[in-house]
Amino acid sequence: MARTIKDASLETRTARSRLKARGKPYYRSLEEGLHLGYRKPLAGAGKWLARHYIGDQAYEVETLAIADDYSDPDGVAVLSYRQAQAKARERMVARAHHAAGKHGPLTVADAVESYLQFLDAHRRSGSGYHARHRANAHILPALGNVEVQALTTQQVRAWHSKLAATPARVRTSPGAKQQYRKLDNSAEGIRRRRATANKILAVLKATLNFAWREGRVPSDTAWRRVQPFAGADVARMRYLTVAESKRLIAAADPDFRRLVQAGLATGCRVSELGRMTVADYDPDSKTVAVHISKSGKPRRVVLTDEGAALFAQWCAGRSPSDTLLVRADGNPWRISQHAEPMKRACANARIVPAAGFHALRHTHGSLLAQRGVPMAVIAQQLGHASVKVTEKHYAHLAPSYVADEIRRGAPQFGFKASNVRTIR
Repeated sequence: MARTIKDASLETRTARSRLKARGKPYYRSLEEGLHLGYRKPLAGAGKWLARHYIGDQAYEVETLAIADDYSDPDGVAVLSYRQAQAKARERMVARAHHAAGKHGPLTVADAVESYLQFLDAHRRSGSGYHARHRANAHILPALGNVEVQALTTQQVRAWHSKLAATPARVRTSPGAKQQYRKLDNSAEGIRRRRATANKILAVLKATLNFAWREGRVPSDTAWRRVQPFAGADVARMRYLTVAESKRLIAAADPDFRRLVQAGLATGCRVSELGRMTVADYDPDSKTVAVHISKSGKPRRVVLTDEGAALFAQWCAGRSPSDTLLVRADGNPWRISQHAEPMKRACANARIVPAAGFHALRHTHGSLLAQRGVPMAVIAQQLGHASVKVTEKHYAHLAPSYVADEIRRGAPQFGFKASNVRTIR
């Protein structure tokens, strides 16, 4: 095992926090012609870099991953100092093999790595992150060492079925045996597991299709024949009433309350909210900009007078480059950091069953639909790729000519109902 090179300025997040932010990375020599770099930004987590000497006093620099300045290292998307050294050495060896023309059979692991590099370079922010974690957790352990050309339909189908039969994973300490939730064999539990299996299958197919389109495998027949579970991806959409929304706001922790209010006011995804800066709010048009979205299209989200007043309050006296919504410690909200505060707020607000943060986006869209806002307008507000997506989720909530006519013209049967009513 390669020796870890010590550097008191880079080894810990505490030491790195004392470094001055600058454009030029801090470098540590690892091998002849190889340096590990750390770039300290003005805000947010730093990044690990590998600098390779290519001759004639020239270097090539590549980004390895995010440093564990705020999040715990996972060995893939977030690296510790030791893991960054190992990754830099792996890249050095891979570059040397490639230069020497050494290419073995294409394995699923090789195809995954190529596809993830493509996502990071050419697709929307965050897509590579989620695909990487699904591959690392579910694809590589079972299929990583298999040659793509040797994959069979039966092999992929059996793997897909096993995913659907496996209970959901729970967060487990690094190095410990993976823990799982209790197996839920209810109809909804089975649907959820099948929906998860379909998402992971989609990542595998996208990976293998990319390799096939690049000409690295002769046929896509083996995985093209494997179909996702039918009907598994149609979940019951969860949205809150206005009364529930008010209770949730009141019950949320002070720093999380702003995130909840922003979610309800804009219908934005939590990743979109986390990237907003003070400069993104325009007080003249009463809109807030979303520069990076799931659809890949930037958009302007319209705020009500109430929402605009809230955003104006949050922006008052702050620098345009400041992150708009931050945690109590002053750091931006990162992926999954909203889950526990949301669960706690739902419990305190007595919202049963508890809603995930994405339900706030559905709440925004649902309440607009119920008030007769056209589907095309809702689609633009939420940043949907097409109006069809909006209609799929919200059309049934809109005022309906058909429903009005049925209620007006249907016969009455004289049903007798008691005066028992739910108290809202």
